[in-house]
Amino acid sequence: MLEKYGVKANDAILAEEKHMGLYEDLLQNRDAKLIAGGAAQNTARGAQYILSPNSVVYLGCVGADKYADTLRSSCKEAGLRAEYLVDDKEPTGRCGVIITGHNRSMVTHLAAANEYKISHLKSPEIWALAQQAKVYYVGGFHLTVCVPAIMALAEEATKENKVFALNLSAPFIPQFFKDPLAGALPYCDFVIGNETEALAYAESQGLETKDIKTIARHIAGLEKVNKQRKRIAVITQGTEETMVAVQGEEGPKGFAVHPVSREEICDTTGAGDAFAAGLLAGVVEGKSIDESVHMGHWLASLSIRELGAQFPYPKQTYKAQ
Repeated sequence: MLEKYGVKANDAILAEEKHMGLYEDLLQNRDAKLIAGGAAQNTARGAQYILSPNSVVYLGCVGADKYADTLRSSCKEAGLRAEYLVDDKEPTGRCGVIITGHNRSMVTHLAAANEYKISHLKSPEIWALAQQAKVYYVGGFHLTVCVPAIMALAEEATKENKVFALNLSAPFIPQFFKDPLAGALPYCDFVIGNETEALAYAESQGLETKDIKTIARHIAGLEKVNKQRKRIAVITQGTEETMVAVQGEEGPKGFAVHPVSREEICDTTGAGDAFAAGLLAGVVEGKSIDESVHMGHWLASLSIRELGAQFPYPKQTYKAQ
């Protein structure tokens, strides 16, 4: 499958014309499972898994089709409030995932997800919800979609001294969307990414280093608009330590992941989304950064035992370290 569609192992790319046959190929010929996804939406569902009921609202754009109904059903089951802009021209976005061993290769066709408009965010009902939130989280993929919506939330967070978090999401974001990323980073209180994304960021900035600690320290130390909060850069490295750098402090500090045996791993798709969910749930609950990182590792360890970015039911409860 990788060779057929020109995809690398453990890759994360946007679909081109040559990839459009992948989705039906997976469903018709590979016994693929249809699972609700979307990187930031996975994180929203994960955070709601931990937090008290009605704590999380997700905003995005879908098509007027059966796949949007699948997403609504999944969000309802998770207790997540989803407020979608519906586009009547484009279908709901899809992500084809090819699993080879413990590697997962993701090919994303944004479709309707690419049509989100700031007019939806700024509509009275939705903006009122946004103003009630105390933590904002944006997936880096949205830097390819509607930068004005990102900046509206970033500026609101700064004005009200709320937490604004951004995930780098994929290597191509720092590689090919440098300008919108550079515009958002000064507002970020948390920057989350994995080692591949961190290396892509370093290369795009000409940092001439492949040392994850150095890259994390650099990101944490970037100029910041809201001086009331120190920026925290969090870089995951699969089974290796997660590196956490805090602006103006020594470090970074390494955090060991929760061990999961190879036999227990079902699918690593969405593990980073789950980690971000646990981390942000800790932030919402006022936990320390150490405890929040542990929460992220715990939720990721649950997710990789499931198929897709899902979590076990009956619901499990996080126990403090």
